[in-house]
Amino acid sequence: MARISASVYTSHVPAIGVAIDQGRTEEPYWQPLFAGYAASRQWMLENRPDVILLVYNDHATAFSLDMIPTFAIGCAPEFKPADEGWGARPVPVVQGHPELAAHIAQSLIQQDFDLTIVNRMEVDHGLTVPLSLMCGQPPADHFSWPCKVIPIAVNVVQYPAPSGRRCFQLGQAIRRAVESFDEALTVQIWGTGGMSHQLQGARAGLINRAWDNAFLDQLIADPATLAQRPHIDYVREAGSEGIELVMWLIARGAMADVAGGPPPRLRQRFYHVPASNTAVGHLILENT
Repeated sequence: MARISASVYTSHVPAIGVAIDQGRTEEPYWQPLFAGYAASRQWMLENRPDVILLVYNDHATAFSLDMIPTFAIGCAPEFKPADEGWGARPVPVVQGHPELAAHIAQSLIQQDFDLTIVNRMEVDHGLTVPLSLMCGQPPADHFSWPCKVIPIAVNVVQYPAPSGRRCFQLGQAIRRAVESFDEALTVQIWGTGGMSHQLQGARAGLINRAWDNAFLDQLIADPATLAQRPHIDYVREAGSEGIELVMWLIARGAMADVAGGPPPRLRQRFYHVPASNTAVGHLILENT
């Protein structure tokens, strides 16, 4: 059977992608951030999965206010990098895994999640920046990223967003779906977005270090309680865009300890302020 070996959590700040693409990673402003991912890139080389389930939010690229799925899964064989207004990022086309994606879609729908199936979709920085941080930057004309990727898009842009509780439940359903797939695949699940940041209004530029680090502590040790936090806590403490952190609960819900297994092994924890106007958080948890 397929199995989830680890979960990865990381911010997906668009300016990080710009710094990578423009060769600015060693500049004094950016160097501390990229140094914080060096051990994670080595871990990725040593623990390369067959497939990544990458949970992210689309930023009005594949979807718009005309059509807003709460949860969507990419079932296509490939996903091209999107042009977000300044040209597509110079990275490879993302190779999907249609067979596993279709299996997950069927399993989740049978578990009463009304999932949107997407057979053609471009992917923006929400998906490609985490891949660059964890895998390095292959040239755009390279055949592919190191492993296949199934995009799982979550609406955290337009109200109403799904609750942390529902996201946590979705992660549990994803684990059951993966484990029922009749092929020996090693799968990682990544939760992306956040941490605290607000892009507009009177609190534009808000960063809350204490809340961010308390979130990381509880995500590791007590995710079930964390999943009960209402939306207003995220908005009040982490800013209007801090709601992206509910996507981390999808990845955490897919870990074995949530279903009665042993606690995960913490392999990496990193926190940095700022990247553009965002706090950056990062974890790697391994199933044991």
